[in-house]
Amino acid sequence: MPLFKTRTAAIYGVDALPIDVEVDMYLGDPKNFVTVGLPDTAVRESRERIKSSLINAGFGYPAKAVTVNLAPANIRKEGAGFDLPMALGIMGAMGSIPANSLEDFLVVGELSLDGGVRPVRGALPTAVCAKKEGIPNIIVPHANAPEAAVVDGVNVYGVRYLADVVRLIEEPESRQPVRPEQVLNGNQSQRSSVYDFRDVKGQETAKRALEIAASGGHNILMVGPPGSGKTMLAKRFSGILPGLSFEEAIETTKVHSVSGVLDSGVGLIRERPFRAPHHSISNAGLVGGGMGVAKPGEVSLAHNGVLFLDEFPEFPRNVLELLRQPLEEGQITIVRSDLSLTFPSAFMLVAAMNPCPCGYFGDSTRDCRCTPMQIQRYVGKISGPLLDRIDIHVEVPPVKYRELRSEQPAESSQAIRARAETARAVQMRRGYSNARMPSRLIREHCKLDEHGERTLEMAVERMGLSARAHDRILKVSRTIADLAGAERIAVNHLAEAVQYRSLDRTYWA
Repeated sequence: MPLFKTRTAAIYGVDALPIDVEVDMYLGDPKNFVTVGLPDTAVRESRERIKSSLINAGFGYPAKAVTVNLAPANIRKEGAGFDLPMALGIMGAMGSIPANSLEDFLVVGELSLDGGVRPVRGALPTAVCAKKEGIPNIIVPHANAPEAAVVDGVNVYGVRYLADVVRLIEEPESRQPVRPEQVLNGNQSQRSSVYDFRDVKGQETAKRALEIAASGGHNILMVGPPGSGKTMLAKRFSGILPGLSFEEAIETTKVHSVSGVLDSGVGLIRERPFRAPHHSISNAGLVGGGMGVAKPGEVSLAHNGVLFLDEFPEFPRNVLELLRQPLEEGQITIVRSDLSLTFPSAFMLVAAMNPCPCGYFGDSTRDCRCTPMQIQRYVGKISGPLLDRIDIHVEVPPVKYRELRSEQPAESSQAIRARAETARAVQMRRGYSNARMPSRLIREHCKLDEHGERTLEMAVERMGLSARAHDRILKVSRTIADLAGAERIAVNHLAEAVQYRSLDRTYWA
């Protein structure tokens, strides 16, 4: 049987596309192994891995020339996940496995030289692709089986060796697929158990601002001198965020899966991601891109979670300006000459910065050594349009000695998270978190009485706020009202929200 076909999938963005692997074998030099269909270097190098794997696993290698076609031919193929379907195609062409035995299977996996099957990226979107194409079974590396099994309606078989695949084909009853409930009922570590707000002494104003941000999904900027606790607070922020819904968990896991950063054996990400890239990050590292098919960047890896940018002004200005689109739209589009990919990036931005290069501008305990020009140049790295997209600005002053040495226990992350979840549940009944509330619904859900209208008008005129800042003040006010269990926004809710826009007039005036 000189021709054999198997099915696999190629990753594009956060989705997978079906690929047919056609193997033809004919008389010729065995060294003549040709792969066509826009393969990248990793796919072309699969010849040596497949040959050694077949021989060392005891299946032998044909003394014929081989041509492998990856169809459709106009889609670029990347990665080593094509090894296993190509090897099975060669075995089928050799007659080692029955004809049509893989018609109901989609196969992915990288081969090692001893016949082992190594994990690949994108198993979850591959399983989604199989379900969409009506393929009932999927064969994946054993380490990828938990994430693929999250998709209901597809039988997922995890294999460790090439021989396991052959045994599955010949004796289907010998293997049981991984069940979704086995994955969904598994235990995962909780970030909140490691980082807890009870460890933070003082900083009640900053804690309150972070609670509001967590409750409504708002972006927040913390400004304060070195050692005041900005990083400590930020690391504990994800511990007070409401848990992921099942749909959010699927979206988040897909992004991590296609990026190849999902931990082995993890079926579904349960906790909101926390990403903290260094300020030396490149454009592609932050928003996505890179060589070949574009990969998700940090803004997408933080999807449904937190992107923490410490030392905010130290990031190159051109890199920071790339945050505008994802902050506004919740997604980022990477455009190339031959394709356009859109990655989800609905993250919460938590930024921390010093007020000046030396860090002590405005500090009552230490003198600032910076000139006004140095301070202006430093804070000027954060542009007005970017600052406008950050809902809450809060000052984090040095912790007083008595607060630092106090024996009075601080409130735990669990208690704060409970309030945030209650407020978020109210928002979900409206259909959106407050930070993602469409402009057309602001008048409906953020109504003000006459006193509130005068207060907001005064704040907008005196502070010179933009229309975007006006809307964000109303959204933060709505979150504060939700935390208080109030149906309407009161003046005190509005006043507190306005207070969180004052720092941009202190430092950026």
